[in-house]
Amino acid sequence: MRCAIVGSGLAAIAGYATLRHGGLAAGEITVFGTDEDPTAQWRARAEAIRQRRMRSESDGHLAPAAFPGLAVREAARRGSLRPLLASVADRYHPSVDDFLAHADEVRWRSGWQRSFVERRVERIRAVDGGFELDGEGPFAHVLVATGHPGLARIPGTVHAYEPHEYASRVAIVGAGMAAATEWLNALDAGAEVISIRRREPLRRPLNVPRPYFSKRGLAGYHALSDERRAAKLRELAAPSYPPGPAWDKPLETERFRVELEPPAGCQVIAATGFKQGYRHDPLLADLVETHALATHGRWIVLDPDSTVPSLSSDTRTLALAGIAAQWAFPAADTIAGAKYSAHAFLRRICRTR
Repeated sequence: MRCAIVGSGLAAIAGYATLRHGGLAAGEITVFGTDEDPTAQWRARAEAIRQRRMRSESDGHLAPAAFPGLAVREAARRGSLRPLLASVADRYHPSVDDFLAHADEVRWRSGWQRSFVERRVERIRAVDGGFELDGEGPFAHVLVATGHPGLARIPGTVHAYEPHEYASRVAIVGAGMAAATEWLNALDAGAEVISIRRREPLRRPLNVPRPYFSKRGLAGYHALSDERRAAKLRELAAPSYPPGPAWDKPLETERFRVELEPPAGCQVIAATGFKQGYRHDPLLADLVETHALATHGRWIVLDPDSTVPSLSSDTRTLALAGIAAQWAFPAADTIAGAKYSAHAFLRRICRTR
């Protein structure tokens, strides 16, 4: 029995650690990706927007078991109960540095480097015995965790997730987490900041409300018709950032204002997030076309366990993780979402061993 993970980002390392914890040996798993450091791309984006704290709360860690999480580790390190109390109330936000140190620990303890192969997979084909990846295989079970399909760019602008400095006047396009972070960064740098948006952003602690992380909430979500599920995903994709004075107080200055269009002569930063939908991912687009997969709007239709129904059976599994798995788990682009797909994938493997 051989299995493969396609991708080498946070969803991939979460999936790999889960499989290793579930009893698979490093030699039974091949990870295909473009960077041996699974935090490389995320780290670069976090550095670009000067991110200091994680938005994810108590479950926002890569270890396959829920306990101990980062709050427990920080409490032990500091000799304080405050991180634990914050975690119980779903108010714990670890620092980026703590998260990255934890990711490095998971990477080395899991044996990731022994399974990693530096290669970008361009084609997945269903064959007897499983799936071929660019002609290599077959692999009985494949977890596709290719991440976001690219930045949503505006011509002539710098993107918030790329390295940049701030001019004296900055127009920031967007109204989500990246935009809100950039407002504060630019103000802190002494700039005049113009927020370019056409509607007020939503204020919520997480991208997706907490009920959708629960069994009951997911059961209701899975019971929705295709049309209502797609509508719910579009609703959840609306820009948002957390409530609270830490975000609001710095904006109470005459150097911050909201407009519909960028004024002439100022630096424009696109905090517009990522491209949306499988069509922007060449691997997934090819998979859909070749195997005539069911889709709805920009989503690949999946079973509740994140598997592709027409290509999965009692003997083989093709599953998606990360943003591409939203049809199964609305918060699929979170670490909790990555682990949801990974645990379901592991259960499929265990049934066929």
